[in-house]
Amino acid sequence: MEGHQEGGPGYDDWFDEPEPPTETQSGANRGVYEDAGEEVWVLPEEEEAGSHAQREFVIGGRHLTMTQVAIIGLSVIAVILAIAAAAGAFDSGKAAAPPVSTPTVKPPATTTNTTPANTTPAVTAPSETLKPGDTGTQVKDLQRSLAALGFSPGTPDGDYGPATQVAVEKFQVAKGLAEDGIVGPATLAAIQRALG
Repeated sequence: MEGHQEGGPGYDDWFDEPEPPTETQSGANRGVYEDAGEEVWVLPEEEEAGSHAQREFVIGGRHLTMTQVAIIGLSVIAVILAIAAAAGAFDSGKAAAPPVSTPTVKPPATTTNTTPANTTPAVTAPSETLKPGDTGTQVKDLQRSLAALGFSPGTPDGDYGPATQVAVEKFQVAKGLAEDGIVGPATLAAIQRALG
């Protein structure tokens, strides 16, 4: 190293590298290093230029090596195979699966009732006034009438008990009558009108 003094402060010869041997250019000793005495295999300039021309291609004004040309060629082949696969060229002889479709649900067909409508009421209204504690067929008629109108007192048993009284009160409130739980003339008429 020039500029450094051997043995001076900060000088370390461990980092110094020896100068590489120089190659002799004489015809007899061509390819021989002066110091090492080893032969160096060097291609003549003609062969080197010819083999270099075989390994390098010029495409579009660019110099490409054989490796670069191989990569480009494989990429082109991969693209062609991908296009062919997308077009179905590699499908076996199987038929394609049919497209999935959801079944449509048709609404049920409407039928017209050809039987004549029953004009007789299914429930007969009581024909007399009633009060809690009464029993008999008139109470059963009252219980069936209240159930048909949406104020069910439970099973029609013919006994005007607390459940029947509560059902009568609910009916009276719905019709705007006095809420006393007794089927008087006004409540009886309202029940008959509602069923008729």
